[in-house]
Amino acid sequence: MVRSLKHPSRQDSDRRLGMRLTFAVTAVALFSVPFILLLVLVVASFAPLNDLDEGIARWMHAYVLADPDYARFLQFWTDALGPNTWRVLVVAAALWAWYRGARRLAVWAVVTIAVSGLLNLAVKEIVDRARPVLPDPVSWAPGASFPSGHAMAAATGTSVLVLMLLPRLGSRAARISAWALAAALTLFVAYTRVALGVHWLSDVVAGVTLGVVVTAGTAAGFEGWRRDEGRRPAEPYREGVEPEAFRR
Repeated sequence: MVRSLKHPSRQDSDRRLGMRLTFAVTAVALFSVPFILLLVLVVASFAPLNDLDEGIARWMHAYVLADPDYARFLQFWTDALGPNTWRVLVVAAALWAWYRGARRLAVWAVVTIAVSGLLNLAVKEIVDRARPVLPDPVSWAPGASFPSGHAMAAATGTSVLVLMLLPRLGSRAARISAWALAAALTLFVAYTRVALGVHWLSDVVAGVTLGVVVTAGTAAGFEGWRRDEGRRPAEPYREGVEPEAFRR
């Protein structure tokens, strides 16, 4: 009789966990849609997208060109919030997690930021899209244009850091503020790349969405590991990928 009473509870737990994992996979798929669409349109040189990119690039470039102080401001912050900054911050957070005994969490963080960077380089190599060529450029960047490495690194880095630190943020307001700050930083970095004339709008949109996809995908994988370990189901966006981390 006792065994039969426990069985439905286990089934309910498994069902709830399955729903959470399904939601995570669905979120990954949904964020993949805009990236895949942009990838197809860019590779096909879709004229309306090219016209939109060129129009926005020239409009933003003209505004920045008219204000050298603003151009220097954007250049400073686009460098300060570049990919290497996010890599250093994530590795530092991973070392902290390792020291606190959350070694799987540390590995997840490093793997996620590394996969994001390698995937960005791979897609750039495959697509090989040219960067904007504007009169009187105010900035310069090497390599191919699609997707934006700065935008993708910012999206991945901020998301990873928030997911690692959520267990230390007790209140709902603190969690919302953390996600809001992550979104604001990511969007600001994306804006600087277009305003400085080194990326098209579609480049930064693709970078942000692909960064989110990478982070969501590895977070879903981490939740799967938690299930294999018999740990309670977690809601990463609210509790972090490892809720037990840093609480002691």
